[in-house]
Amino acid sequence: MKILILNDVAATVGGAETLTLDLRDELRLRGHDARVFASDAFSDGESPVDYTCFGTHGPLRTLNRVANPRAWASLRAAMAEFRPDVVHVRMFMTQLSPLVLPLLQDTPNLYHAAWYETICPIGTRLLPDDTICERPPGRACREQGCLSRRAWVALMAQRALWERWRDVFALFVANSEAVERRLREYGIGPTTVIWNGVPRRPARPPLDGPPTVAFAGRLTREKGVAVLVRAFAATRRAVPGARLLVIGEGPERMDLERLARELGVESSVVWMGRLGREAMERELEAAWVQAVPSILEEPFGLVAAEAMMRGTAVVASGHGGLSEIIRHGETGLLVTPNDSSSLAAALAALLADRERCEALGRAAHEWAWNRLSRAACVEGFLDAYRRVREGSAA
Repeated sequence: MKILILNDVAATVGGAETLTLDLRDELRLRGHDARVFASDAFSDGESPVDYTCFGTHGPLRTLNRVANPRAWASLRAAMAEFRPDVVHVRMFMTQLSPLVLPLLQDTPNLYHAAWYETICPIGTRLLPDDTICERPPGRACREQGCLSRRAWVALMAQRALWERWRDVFALFVANSEAVERRLREYGIGPTTVIWNGVPRRPARPPLDGPPTVAFAGRLTREKGVAVLVRAFAATRRAVPGARLLVIGEGPERMDLERLARELGVESSVVWMGRLGREAMERELEAAWVQAVPSILEEPFGLVAAEAMMRGTAVVASGHGGLSEIIRHGETGLLVTPNDSSSLAAALAALLADRERCEALGRAAHEWAWNRLSRAACVEGFLDAYRRVREGSAA
């Protein structure tokens, strides 16, 4: 089968981009001709994808999101040259723009919702006061302070193009039941759910060393790292030897380091910055607990799935996709989102009990092995590709 996968960005700047390339490579291992089309935004020269188009993270990005004519021209040429059997669209509204959608009319296709971009112009559904938005996109985006006037005008034009062309998709694939529910609330369908997958791997070695909680991800407001630092300060009072390991970079780092100093825990927090995959795995294997304190409703929660496959107990915010892949009290603990007291209590309970961490980790590894493997994810998409092809033929 010839499969063309579209994504906004080619560079591996986040989980969605990494998953796009992983899916392509896994499909190739199964004998399919899978290729990726993406913009060159954030690219440092060499591109890991098969077809590229213009992208930017500079001042022109807002206009590019509305209509990227170079993406349209490049995709038309790529489809004429490749002639795919199926087009798999992932993230497309931050670089490629809805302008590419009319090109898909004559090819079986599906849209893979990895976050909330089709129902929220900023993609997170998170309001400036850290609460979840429940209003439809439109005037609310301006009234609630999510968008400047200039950005609002541009992104409402983008939404108009999306509404005009969204019926081009034969199937909408959500990466969690939480995302599927949101799509259905806005009349988007037909839908199905395919969880993200992670590579199967042996469980980590038995825990040793000081009780450590780890965080891995971008240091941004919606990831809830400030909530974690406050919770850790309370945890340290209950478990004096506890450590916090923070892996990742982002615009909040300086403020987070300042917060750690103000709370008197700077000597117990290790800021690792961004690490390569192997180095990150070495650091995370030693963690007793991995925290996923997201304020936004994570569409899925890839870092949680990776931790579970590693055999690490997870403490995570109890909403969005996280509440589907973590079984509270069995494979990890779910806490009240954006509540440092709830998070601190869960962390203290685990960091004071190595055996419980081990037991939760073993159960998490078994559950992830059976439910969250990359193989299961790829098979789910192959089935979806067959469905849209059969539907097109009919």
